[in-house]
Amino acid sequence: MSNINLIDSFQEFKDFKNIDRPTMMSVLEDVFRSMIRKKYGNDENCDVIVNTDNGDLEIWRTRKVMEDGFSEDDDLEIELAEAVKLDPDLEVGDEYVEQITLESFGRRAILAARQTLVSKILELEKDEIFKKYKDRVGEIITGEVYQVWKKETLVLDDEGNELLLPKSEQIPADYFKKGDSVKAVVYKVDMLNSNPKIIISRTAPEFLQRLFELEVPEIFDGLITIKKIVREPGERAKVAVESFDDRIDPVGACVGMKGSRIHGIVRELKNENIDVINYTNNIQLYIQRALSPAKITSIKLDDERKTAAVYLKPDQVSLAIGRGGHNIKLAGKLTGYEVDVYREADEHEEDVDIEEFSDEIDGWIIDELKRVGLDTAKSILSLSIGELVKRTDLEEETVKDVLSILQAEFE
Repeated sequence: MSNINLIDSFQEFKDFKNIDRPTMMSVLEDVFRSMIRKKYGNDENCDVIVNTDNGDLEIWRTRKVMEDGFSEDDDLEIELAEAVKLDPDLEVGDEYVEQITLESFGRRAILAARQTLVSKILELEKDEIFKKYKDRVGEIITGEVYQVWKKETLVLDDEGNELLLPKSEQIPADYFKKGDSVKAVVYKVDMLNSNPKIIISRTAPEFLQRLFELEVPEIFDGLITIKKIVREPGERAKVAVESFDDRIDPVGACVGMKGSRIHGIVRELKNENIDVINYTNNIQLYIQRALSPAKITSIKLDDERKTAAVYLKPDQVSLAIGRGGHNIKLAGKLTGYEVDVYREADEHEEDVDIEEFSDEIDGWIIDELKRVGLDTAKSILSLSIGELVKRTDLEEETVKDVLSILQAEFE
């Protein structure tokens, strides 16, 4: 055979997706040079010519013609008597060039070469996948669900690469089945036992940021910047935005006409409530906006300890805290201040400050109740046992004891 067609000889190479042909041919050349060294001792006098367009490879071996009995290395030299049998025109001092065929290596060597090639190409492909996704951390990708397990979901990208979506990176309301399309952000890329491990996420703040960039052209163009995002995935998110153009209302631009822009994001996040607020350097105003939709009466800041005591009318306390305490928790994360809410006493309402019960109720229990805005007896008595357990970190028995002590005050 006049040349070696590698693509025909090694069908496996047709299946590799992430390796460009020149790289693949370079690997093939290296492997064949290794075969030459094993057979002939060295490859210095061999030319390996790769045609990257059609997959052909030719191997030419050159040896110097020596006088009979004067050849010191048969791998580099050939004696005249042998040379003239192959080419009668050859003389001492000439170079004898021969083409090496694939068959001359033998079946076993060819099978070993195939195995080595596949192994090397697989290794290269894994490196290429790793590099590709390492550069894409923080980007949104869309894939297809291939397999759903208890702790994670296997997703394939459009090239068939495997991506992992752990349960911890899924929104609680997410439910996937094979064949579903899933959108997520590339969260983390590691090399584990020579295999790229690509973790994608739907709970990371970056996912919400990329969704805003897709929906709001002003963010994508840099006219509006997202200062910070905090999330309780599937429940609530707060997004602080700032405009570099006084003519653009950043909140209005993000929400869109009648909520047109934000609705798509909310749907993608399984109806996660999203509060978009104007960023400001004025901490009092920032905290006030962060506690939206609650209306605040006054705020006392302790900049040294990074705490904020927020006073509200009784009907605004539950709004400030939010369902499951998500609103106040996110406001704290967004502003960097630990936020405590307090009810403003109604002039006509007889109530007792929770601190008045310090002889009967442990201090840590009082602190926990105050942390979620329950700083008076009636504010606590207005809630059910279940609601109190959910809002605080208190056990049901502890809550019952507290209610019993407070009720006794009003009997």
